Amino acid sequence: MFRIIAVVLIVSIAAFLAYVATKPDAFRIERSQVIKATPETVFAFIDDLHRFNSWNPFALIDPSLKIEYKGPASGKGAAYDWDGTGKAGKGHMEIVESAPPTEVAMRLEFEKPFAAKNNVTFTMVPDGSATKVTWAMSGQNTYPQKLMGTIFNMDGMVGGEFAKGLANLKVLAER
Repeated sequence: MFRIIAVVLIVSIAAFLAYVATKPDAFRIERSQVIKATPETVFAFIDDLHRFNSWNPFALIDPSLKIEYKGPASGKGAAYDWDGTGKAGKGHMEIVESAPPTEVAMRLEFEKPFAAKNNVTFTMVPDGSATKVTWAMSGQNTYPQKLMGTIFNMDGMVGGEFAKGLANLKVLAER
């Protein structure tokens, strides 16, 4: 009886791990928010990394977070390194493209809690007298990331933080 249970357990684990391997090699997470402000106003809160971190939920999540800004204050080449003792982890973010007032593209590199390199894009599209802002992140899924994504709802977790951030941005931009 013990052998049967062990074999069933091993086969189940192997089947689960094989299922994880079939998950997509790439991911994209995005959320949007309509903000009653011009694209130029919204763009300024994203393209300037100091202003960006005044509403970015990932920077606000860890009170002990240390941020070191590098390069210009805004636009292409603006960057920062962060290091936190809590949920924020450690990494680097840099603006790689800046097209006022419609798009800001960033390269995001995590060191902790796990290594990852992702692309982040903010797009601003006029919507009547408002602006529709979309925050998107895309990247490649390694096997450990596929495993985590199978166990945890990464779209819900990260997308939920994007939604929080966009709500924070809305409050600031609509003042």
